Amino acid sequence: QVQLVESGGGLVQPGGSLRLSCAASGTISSIYTMGWYRQAPGKQRELVASITSGGSTNYADSVKGRFTISRDNAKSTVYLQMDNLKPDDAAVYYCHARSLSYYNYWGQGTQVTVSS
Repeated sequence: QVQLVESGGGLVQPGGSLRLSCAASGTISSIYTMGWYRQAPGKQRELVASITSGGSTNYADSVKGRFTISRDNAKSTVYLQMDNLKPDDAAVYYCHARSLSYYNYWGQGTQVTVSS
């Protein structure tokens, strides 16, 4: 089992920045990919960014150039640096981890609000 705990959400003005963190615990040796999804009211959950244990990254087109995902394997923590935030980025952000056996784990979610 893997537990994921997110932190760092909050309220920010358009153009501002936030940094999300997600710490994994449990059977972390089984984790291959970690990342972030988001879900806005009335919309489906969507991938924001992901990173493999080797450092390969993947981003949604809507956040390329503004968001940066990074991972500290020693701390079993993944980060999402979000810059130049837009109102459309407002959502609940969920940390995600996928094991080598393709089992999915989810955090409880953290709210990001972008508003002036």
